[in-house]
Amino acid sequence: MRSRLSRQGGQGMVEYALILVLVSIVVIVILLTMGNQIQNVFSNVVAALGA
Repeated sequence: MRSRLSRQGGQGMVEYALILVLVSIVVIVILLTMGNQIQNVFSNVVAALGA
């Protein structure tokens, strides 16, 4: 019975890891495609603050 519980716990950890990898890939793709636009927005904000 313990081995069954530990297998389910291990399966849950693998699922969380896969979700984390998927989210990381999506964030990386977004940053690669929109990186310059995001940098321009931050530059405009800094310029507007006068720093």
